[in-house]
Amino acid sequence: MAEDEGRRVTITAIAREAGVSVPTVSRVLNGRSDVAPSTRERVEELLRTHGYRRRATRSRVSSSLIDLVFNDLDSPWAVEIIRGVEEMAHSAGVGTVVSAIHRRSTSARQWLQNLRARATDGVIYVNSDLTPPLHAELRRLNIPMVMVDPAGVPAIDVPTIGATNWAGGLAATEHLLSLGHRRIGFISGPKRLLCSRARLDGYRAGLEAVGIEVVDELLQPGDFYHESGYAGATALLALKNPPTAIFAASDQMAFGVYEGLRRQGLRVPDDISVIGFDDLPEARWASPPLTTIRQPLAEMGLLAARTVLRLAQGEEIETPRVELATELVVRHSTAPLG
Repeated sequence: MAEDEGRRVTITAIAREAGVSVPTVSRVLNGRSDVAPSTRERVEELLRTHGYRRRATRSRVSSSLIDLVFNDLDSPWAVEIIRGVEEMAHSAGVGTVVSAIHRRSTSARQWLQNLRARATDGVIYVNSDLTPPLHAELRRLNIPMVMVDPAGVPAIDVPTIGATNWAGGLAATEHLLSLGHRRIGFISGPKRLLCSRARLDGYRAGLEAVGIEVVDELLQPGDFYHESGYAGATALLALKNPPTAIFAASDQMAFGVYEGLRRQGLRVPDDISVIGFDDLPEARWASPPLTTIRQPLAEMGLLAARTVLRLAQGEEIETPRVELATELVVRHSTAPLG
């Protein structure tokens, strides 16, 4: 079949080329399990090759369903993004399907099968890599897509929503410097994420601006979760000359730092200052309330949903790259160096 004909390909034509029955192709499209793996793979390859997409009974103009995809859902960070997406979706009368693909290829393939079956009107992909095969498949299916805090540099035709992570990292460091701290520990996020690298670069820039050398022993790896914050704090406190302040690149890691300090018999901020990043709802209920960099997570989700809905309706967007401002929120976990 020629490429232009493939875009109008029918299930019957796919079945004929695959050497299977029409009901078998239908079962593959519906994600049914009663299809032999080799047959499923052959049919899916033909569906991809010819860009087949089930005809939707609804108009693209009246979007009624968007997909919101995370690597994981075990974080209050994800909840805030969902809250923003749901606010926009509710006001637009649109349903939301939330999925976690856990960075496994099998999960991604299953999600893609489900996506074809329900003919979604748009996809919001959060904190993840957009692999070339997935990007190509979404383009073939003509599904609009927006990325929130992409892991790597996104394709030029994919709009992104993020925050000013570098400026936030700089603001956190400058705050600690203004309190007299000069030996500041830093616990980073995953290296694969652009936002993690930007926060670290902001930290480096803040120190270098006042002539302070960035010391490798004060840099600890993390993954944005409590356990790595605890481990990072424990390692920093074990240094011969420990820091007087710790900048954790996420609030969850900052809470892990709190526990690491508590187990060492140290008090925040009397013995050591701590600052986080995100401003999750529980930050103000921590003991002491956490000084942090506010990242407008719900607003990012809302803007992502608004953007993907506009694309689904065939509208143009003003700019493909949006960064919402971060903000220093001073509470009681930071204090002047005494």
